[in-house]
Amino acid sequence: MFDKTLAELAAGLRNGDFTSTELTTAWLERIKAEDSKYNSYITVTEEEALAQAKAADEAIAAGTAGPFTGLPIAHKDLFCTQGVRTSCASKMLDNFISPYDGTMVAKFKQAGAVMLGKTNMDEFAMGGSNESSYYGPARNPWDTDRVPGGSSGGSGAAVAARLAPAATGSDTGGSIRQPAALCGITGLKPTYGRVSRYGMVAFASSLDQIGPMAHTAEDCAMMLNVMAGFDPMDSTSVDREVPDYTATLNEPLAGLKIGLPAEYFTDTLDAKVAEQVRNAVAEFEKMGATVKEVSLPRTELSIPAYYIIAPAEASSNLSRFDGVRYGYRCEDPKDLEDMYKRSRGEGFGEEVKRRIMVGTYALCAGYYDAYYNKAQQIRRLIQQDFAKVLEEVDVIMAPTTPHPAFKIGEKSNDPVSMYMEDIYTLSLNLAGLPGMSVPCGQVDGLPVGLQIIGNHFAEAKLLNVAHQYQQATDWHKQAPAGI
Repeated sequence: MFDKTLAELAAGLRNGDFTSTELTTAWLERIKAEDSKYNSYITVTEEEALAQAKAADEAIAAGTAGPFTGLPIAHKDLFCTQGVRTSCASKMLDNFISPYDGTMVAKFKQAGAVMLGKTNMDEFAMGGSNESSYYGPARNPWDTDRVPGGSSGGSGAAVAARLAPAATGSDTGGSIRQPAALCGITGLKPTYGRVSRYGMVAFASSLDQIGPMAHTAEDCAMMLNVMAGFDPMDSTSVDREVPDYTATLNEPLAGLKIGLPAEYFTDTLDAKVAEQVRNAVAEFEKMGATVKEVSLPRTELSIPAYYIIAPAEASSNLSRFDGVRYGYRCEDPKDLEDMYKRSRGEGFGEEVKRRIMVGTYALCAGYYDAYYNKAQQIRRLIQQDFAKVLEEVDVIMAPTTPHPAFKIGEKSNDPVSMYMEDIYTLSLNLAGLPGMSVPCGQVDGLPVGLQIIGNHFAEAKLLNVAHQYQQATDWHKQAPAGI
């Protein structure tokens, strides 16, 4: 049961092979037995899950079930879930019980999904290793001494460890794609505005996007069918028709034009990772695709631009956490100023404080034009680079990360080295483009991800390309030892 994909579990529910209650109970028991090794969950919602599973079974019996009814999933712990703690893996929100469901969570509820729990993450989604979590790091099931990636590391670890068949994540600079690559699963960052952000605790509002994490492209397509769509509660949500993402999965790839950006295949990239990525590209050539080298000349500017824009937006977004209305409040404040300072100083972790300080500095009078404005100009140039290349090719293929998963603690004291792990993912968020990571090989027993990038709202094409690759290979079926 635990090796089945969402699509296979859905078929089993329809055929009566098992009930949603039996399915949910089995996953909950597995989480209890195994998650102490991985720390992938912050909160397990057993009572809610069993109630939702019972309702799903009743819907199936009544003939009113939809494609997603009764399927268990996990949510990253920065999505508001009514009556359930939404902590953002921070001391600041350790006691926060959300009074409402975010739009994405509500859509899964309406579709009949079962929520197993809320997954671990980097604090306020700031990090690329899951080490900044107030609840301790999640661990990579392929090697528990290594990071699962971040910030959606708990979701990645839970799916890889078979502690959830699928999970939701958020991607501000690679936070779905990077943990998907390091944990050997499939993850999709949709186009900015494709999925509503209402009810997602904001990090960087112009960069954040919600997406699915699962074993296969088909499973991600099923999830995106539920998640995508216009939401009047989110001013950045795009009012555009949502296709059935599963309908075009089996289209042939003959004539597909693939671009390989030269800037992604430099000395920064581990040679063994490069070999696996090129082997994956060769598979597409066997299917009738053509490959050409392309150039994204401002790739190296994505990190400095991102690390001005994202902290600036975080500085603004996180100003609401002041100890007054909700969240952590310090003990016995002397006065209002003391309460502000100590609540924020004690409630936020080091990485969050670092980014707030950088962002506040970049927005200061006298520095705004020199830093924030300049970063936005570079962002426009990066968007133009992608637009030019995507006029020539259908998709861009590249590595998702420069290396396989690194050891826990290896980069903790070197923030710049940690930031460099996002060199291949950040630019998509700056450009608002969709991208996904699929398993494409292993290096020294650790998974490697192939990144597939498309034009705005080309999620169906990305899923089609990824699905065809997964029909020809079995990297997505590989499991960590002992699982």
